[in-house]
Amino acid sequence: MKIKFFSALAMTSLLFLSCNNDDNAPEPVNEEEVITTLTVTLTAAGGTPIELKSQDLDGDGPDAPVINVSGSLATSTTYSGTIKVLNETESPAEDITLEVEEEDDEHQFFYGISGLNATTEYGNFDDDQNPLGTEFTLTTTDASTGSITFTLRHEPKKPNDGTLADAGGETDITVTFSVEIE
Repeated sequence: MKIKFFSALAMTSLLFLSCNNDDNAPEPVNEEEVITTLTVTLTAAGGTPIELKSQDLDGDGPDAPVINVSGSLATSTTYSGTIKVLNETESPAEDITLEVEEEDDEHQFFYGISGLNATTEYGNFDDDQNPLGTEFTLTTTDASTGSITFTLRHEPKKPNDGTLADAGGETDITVTFSVEIE
């Protein structure tokens, strides 16, 4: 009788131990996108668009990105800017900009200007009116030479003070372009 009791108790214990609690299942991983190309288009009223483009078709491979700037910026001019990011490892190329804009509360572009007489201002925002930055304005003043850095952060703190240090998150892409205002 004792053997049957202990056998039943052992079987019941195994039954309870083998049950799986699905409430502790891990969250699905949101795999980060591959970004091979960042293109910034700057357009002044009545002017020819200026394109700043970085293309790194081997991703994290050994080849450095190819960076091109199609021309100089004019003094005392306001440019409408747009940023487009692509994954060109796929055919046709995947427009990552669409995902960035759909998940606008999880993304933000930051602009860094060094040595240039220019300022930027955000042109588009998420649903909470925090900056997104795939659209912006760039206003130049006097002639100068320097650089503009564009950084896309994933899951930054929002709102933030406009700096990368305060925003946190992870950098999806950062590119620095040498630019001249003449």
